[in-house]
Amino acid sequence: MNALSHIHDVYRLALAPFEEFAFMRRALIGIFALSLSSAPLGVLLTLRRMSLFGDALSHAVLPGVAIGFILFGLSLPALSIGGFLAGVIVVAVAALISRDTDLKEDASLASTYLTALALGVMLISMSGSKLDLLHILFGNVLGVDQAGLLLVAGVSTFSLLLGALTYRGLLLESFDPSFLAASGNRAALFQQMFLMLVVLNLVASFQTLGTLMAVGLMMLPAVSARLWHDTLPAQLCNSALQAALSGYAGLLLSYYTGAPSGPTIIVCAAACYMVSLLVAPRGWLPQWLRRPHLQG
Repeated sequence: MNALSHIHDVYRLALAPFEEFAFMRRALIGIFALSLSSAPLGVLLTLRRMSLFGDALSHAVLPGVAIGFILFGLSLPALSIGGFLAGVIVVAVAALISRDTDLKEDASLASTYLTALALGVMLISMSGSKLDLLHILFGNVLGVDQAGLLLVAGVSTFSLLLGALTYRGLLLESFDPSFLAASGNRAALFQQMFLMLVVLNLVASFQTLGTLMAVGLMMLPAVSARLWHDTLPAQLCNSALQAALSGYAGLLLSYYTGAPSGPTIIVCAAACYMVSLLVAPRGWLPQWLRRPHLQG
């Protein structure tokens, strides 16, 4: 009887918030949808050695979000369209700078996104309240409404469908772009399409996690998944699973502790990453145990 009571208590702690409150259910569904599309894109970013590129793009959307906020207030379509256009413009400007000057792509992107971040914060601070700035920078996953949930679900569905249809091209462009170009396909087209998907997912993520936290759900599970598996399909599935688990745990933790939900989700993703660093097949402990001096 005691054991059944404990099981019931655990069940209530784990599921009661989602049964009782519609905003918790919407937040959980939104995080699960983002996990399916955002984290696998992070795996492809790590394969291309562009891990910091996602961080740069998450800040780059801020000026567009700020202009949408100034013109239309907290309107979801305006903020989303503004953020997407700003991300695309920053990518294009960084590409032009690296093409026409001696600056490498990482240097041009760093200077462009830092300028965009500062401009966005300045615009929002001048036109709104401190609460508006915090909401846009750090998100409000518990405040996701029906329209926000539809946006996130739509972006996730579109990303999964387009990714499945172009999987082979994205794979070749990640591993061997010269072979893709020689086979008659345009590698640049796949790269631009991939970057568009990254921007689109970051725009959807900022509705829930904010522009500063959005990249966390994309990159932390992706980096962690690479410590567990050698094959790409396994890494894609593992990253989505870790992102979903982090989202669920973060929502529960924020509910019971009163901590901000977005940063709490990212902290949970970081905890999964730390565990992976220790015990995953490519992690610290298995590597240490395989050292020659221990085997002798």
